[in-house]
Amino acid sequence: MKKRHAFTAIIEHEKDGYTALCPELDVASQGDSVEEARKNLVEAIELFFETASQAEIQERLHDEE
Repeated sequence: MKKRHAFTAIIEHEKDGYTALCPELDVASQGDSVEEARKNLVEAIELFFETASQAEIQERLHDEE
């Protein structure tokens, strides 16, 4: 069973679309709409957890916003 986490998504409108940031992990993405930016951020976070070492996860995971 996968462990589930809740993370913050800060989505801002830019000239050409939207940027999405997860401040707890310093992971970002973008999209043409809010929904696409959020979806891409979720994918980026999943890829981070799949590829990062345990040490990198602990180093980057923080509660600061």
